[in-house]
Amino acid sequence: MTTSPERATSDRHVPVLRDRVLELLAPALAAEGAVYVDGTLGMGGHAEGVLQAFPHARLIGIDRDPQALALAGQRLAPFADRITLVHAVYDEFAQVVDALGIPTVDAALFDLGVSSLHLDETDRGFAYRVDAPLDMRMDQTRGMTAADVLNGYEPADLERILRDFGEERYARSIVRAIVADRAKEPYTTSGPLVDMLRRVVPGASQRSGGHPAKRTFQALRIEVNGELDAWRRALPAAVDRLRVGGRVAVLSYHSLEDRITKRCLAEGATSRTPIGMPVERPQDAAYLKLLTRGAEVPTDAEIHDNPRAASARLRAAERTRPTTQGEHR
Repeated sequence: MTTSPERATSDRHVPVLRDRVLELLAPALAAEGAVYVDGTLGMGGHAEGVLQAFPHARLIGIDRDPQALALAGQRLAPFADRITLVHAVYDEFAQVVDALGIPTVDAALFDLGVSSLHLDETDRGFAYRVDAPLDMRMDQTRGMTAADVLNGYEPADLERILRDFGEERYARSIVRAIVADRAKEPYTTSGPLVDMLRRVVPGASQRSGGHPAKRTFQALRIEVNGELDAWRRALPAAVDRLRVGGRVAVLSYHSLEDRITKRCLAEGATSRTPIGMPVERPQDAAYLKLLTRGAEVPTDAEIHDNPRAASARLRAAERTRPTTQGEHR
């Protein structure tokens, strides 16, 4: 799908909680030459805000989607002398900064989940409101598609994916229908899958729980892109590379991502002094300070202006002491 740069970037992508993210990261980005890593660059909305607000900051922008990198590059062209864009998955954070010869970073942001680009490009298969090829790969240059999962996975694995990644209470009934349907004709586009989900998910659940395809599509997307496993690796890697005083912010959009984020940041903000130890040893002290009370959410006004922000949860932390690389994983 061909899109003009203007339509593809600023008009299509409204960065969630942008001003609050900038406020949280500001103390770490004030110094000249500060390095900001955007681990999920997308179409560059948050990165643009950072580059505008902090004229001496340098951006390292990471994204697994080559199309997103191209569009972000167009949006960020006025800052070309301060940006480096890298095609990688966010769990390659350490490898990316190491390859660039950057020992520590000042700030990092992860805006998780599916982006506006993926939802708006109908041929990518992320949106269940249009009939499109069942792809769902964030990087279309490699890996299995959602159709591969639906047509090739064993029933028990499909049920586990829908239950664990989609939190779908009707996983067993849905898988039973998938197996029956694919025996007649393989799934290739989203339309037949959505039609089946409308039949199988009880009407009462559809009325109270939103679109019947929402949870199944989420589960397939997470499986296809290995999102949760990558996130479990990415956040500790980013914390490893933060300088003391550096900050990390995370935007999550469902409970599975947020749970991983909460656990990792909470562990870093908790002393590991054994019970009964009279004095805290330096190596047992917390190495993070939480900057948000729980998870912050968008205001009603922001949700009105940008409905895709509705499920966002923001957490942030500051590095308070050095650690041996990887000791907290």
